[in-house]
Amino acid sequence: MGYELEVRGRTREIEQRAFQNVIDQVVLGDELGYDTAWFVEHHFTRGFSHCSAPDLILAAIAARTSRIHLGLGVVLLPFQSPIRTAERVATLDVISGGRVEFGTGRGASPLEYQAFQRPFEQSRKIWEDSLEAVLAIWNADGEPISRSNEFFEIPDVSVYPRPAQVPHPPVWVASTSLEGYLAAARNGHHLLGMTMLKGIDDVAADIARYKECLAEHGHDPATRRIALMIPWFVAPTREQAIEYAADPVLWYIRRQVNLVTPPDYYDARHATHKVLGQLAAGLPPDESMATLREHLMVVVDDVEGSRKAVARLAEAGATDLILQAQVGGLAHERVRDSIRLFMGEVMGGGR
Repeated sequence: MGYELEVRGRTREIEQRAFQNVIDQVVLGDELGYDTAWFVEHHFTRGFSHCSAPDLILAAIAARTSRIHLGLGVVLLPFQSPIRTAERVATLDVISGGRVEFGTGRGASPLEYQAFQRPFEQSRKIWEDSLEAVLAIWNADGEPISRSNEFFEIPDVSVYPRPAQVPHPPVWVASTSLEGYLAAARNGHHLLGMTMLKGIDDVAADIARYKECLAEHGHDPATRRIALMIPWFVAPTREQAIEYAADPVLWYIRRQVNLVTPPDYYDARHATHKVLGQLAAGLPPDESMATLREHLMVVVDDVEGSRKAVARLAEAGATDLILQAQVGGLAHERVRDSIRLFMGEVMGGGR
């Protein structure tokens, strides 16, 4: 299960209800057998994502669930001291009984970097240094650690608590670019990706290179996990699925393009992103949905169509599917129905 935590509406009541709805959905997912609930970290993205403190949401979920893992998807490491990251993630791991999945990333929004006073052009280096420091803290097992650079200071201190998982939670790296995939592979980390920017065929090619790079650096590709997060709505019929989900999905895409990447920001890595925004805004809804569905940027379908999409993702090299069931203000009860139908019929015994 994957969440941006969209809020489609301006009132405080709608915002608060959105938080309660996603927690309720994850509690249901825990009962149905979903493996992990992933929550993003975004800042200043009104409507698109109000999930600026995912560790707090996951702490609330930890208290109401017993089995489902808690995915930080992802902690934006450049925006706080590695000490605080290590402390907060370890605390969540302790109170949840060792259920944390530690996703990391550098973020893609220059606005976030401006607000947190970090240079966007150095984002990869800050992220790499921060991740190294967090892992060093956990691997030290409570012994003092020192690190020093222009962005943070760790002055020979012991950091507690230690994670429940030894030596630390699994590490995942999120990326939408081949460069990011290869950075994850060189260090042997699991991979978090999405199909929305590039489509399934290009993502499959990047996954193949990720696996090759793992092997080149002495890591067994068979032991690494590759998760793709996709907006997904399944209904009894394809017509129903499109009727219920088309508007929310297109709304979500417009918000993503307009808020995550500022309108005046262009570079090669966001070229596809801008094209997708033009697609969503410029094409008639039917054509937009057809293109998005064809490339598995989204899945809006019946049970059989969803099974075919799952098979195609597996062929592309994905080991995990992150089902983004709550998207664009979809009605809570319809999301719950889709969550049930996916686990019961798409992945369950109805095959």
